[in-house]
Amino acid sequence: QIDDVQYLTETTESGKKKLYIEGTFLVGDEVNRNRRMYPMNLLRKEVARYTKELIEDNRALGELGHPESPTILLERVSHKIISLKEDGNRFIGKALILDTPYGQIAKNLIESGVKLGVSSRALGNLVPTNENYSIVQDGLKLVTASDLVIDPSGPGCFVNGIMEQKEFYYDLATGTYIEQEVEQLYESLPKLSTKE
Repeated sequence: QIDDVQYLTETTESGKKKLYIEGTFLVGDEVNRNRRMYPMNLLRKEVARYTKELIEDNRALGELGHPESPTILLERVSHKIISLKEDGNRFIGKALILDTPYGQIAKNLIESGVKLGVSSRALGNLVPTNENYSIVQDGLKLVTASDLVIDPSGPGCFVNGIMEQKEFYYDLATGTYIEQEVEQLYESLPKLSTKE
């Protein structure tokens, strides 16, 4: 999660003002507040895919708030990510605040001096380390490079990682992500027989 986000205003030829946010959207090779580390080579690969498939196709959207779903809800969209550029171990992003209901709320918050941050949403696998943090593994898939949030987790940014409150798995049969109550599963394991 990134807290160093700037607000920019540009005026079009018609005189209409456009509001952008710009700053660090993603950080690699550093442990974030949620005790997760994204290897830079993995982030670089996923940002390339995200840029080609979503940014270049005008489908890279973000929401106001950080929902627990691994899908973008169109009625909650507040901004469109228009670029991600590598800078050391960070990706500097730029996003246009949209003229949607949630975009208007974001714009009003920004214009009122509220400091918003950005938080990425992604799906992937984690491997714990002995140093009390987890490393994100191959297969990382960005849902969005930035949701607008008030309290993010990453170093130098209000940007978050992989579905912090809920876990999901990909069901090949249905082609959908399904929520998995991991804690309940772990708690039930000692009570089951080896066969179960």
